Amino acid sequence: MHKNKIKHVFFDLDHTLWDFEKNSDLAFQKIFNEKKVTIDVSEFFKVYKPLNLKFWKLYREEKISKSELRYRRLKEAFDAINFEISDDLIDTIAIDYIDYLPHFNHLFNGTFEILDYLKDKYSLHIITNGFEEIQAKKMKSSKILDYFNVIVTSESVGAKKPNPKVFKFALDKANASIDNSIMIGDSIEADIYGALHVGLTAIHCNFNNEEVDNSDFKSITALHELKQYL
Repeated sequence: MHKNKIKHVFFDLDHTLWDFEKNSDLAFQKIFNEKKVTIDVSEFFKVYKPLNLKFWKLYREEKISKSELRYRRLKEAFDAINFEISDDLIDTIAIDYIDYLPHFNHLFNGTFEILDYLKDKYSLHIITNGFEEIQAKKMKSSKILDYFNVIVTSESVGAKKPNPKVFKFALDKANASIDNSIMIGDSIEADIYGALHVGLTAIHCNFNNEEVDNSDFKSITALHELKQYL
C-alpha cells in the first residue's frame, strides 16, 4: 500500500463508522415500549441478530427482496422465542424500525477524529448496502454527512456489494481510479473481498478482534489505527 498514491477513501457506513448494533438496539427498545410488546429484549436480540445477518446475506445475494428481509427477520425472531404476534404488528414494527433507526446517532469511537484527520488529505466517500431511504438520514443525524463527497447505496446502483458493479459505479461517480483508491469496511465478504476482486486495496475493520485470515488485506481493531496506512 503506497500512501502517497491514495487520493480517494471509500468507507462502508454500518458497523464501520455508524454503530449499527447500538443504534438498532435502542430503536427496537423504543418501539417495543411504545407498542407494549412485552418480551425479554435480551432474549429477542440473542436470536434476532444472527437471523438479521442471515437474511442480509440472502438479500445481498439477491435471493430475497427488501420487504421479505424486513418481515422475515422479525417473524423468525419472534417465533424463536415463542412470542405470539400478528403479521400486522410485525409489519408496523418493521416500518417503525426504519423510521426510528436514523434518529439514533452513536458512532464508533474515533470516528470524528479519523474523519477530521483524513478530510484535508483525501476525498472521502461512502459505499453502503443499507436502505436508500435512511442512510443519508443516519449520517445527517450523527453529523458526519458533510465529510463525504459521494454517497453510493446499493439501491442506487441496482446491485449490492460485493458485486463489482457497485465498486465500479462508485469509482466512476467519484472520478476515482482503482490505483488511487482504498476501501474500508467491516464485512470481509461484501467490503473487503468485493473491493479486492475489482483490484482495490482494502482495510478490514475488525472491531470485535475476531480471528480472520487477513493474509490478503490489512486489518484494524480501532479507527485511529488507519493513521498507520493513510
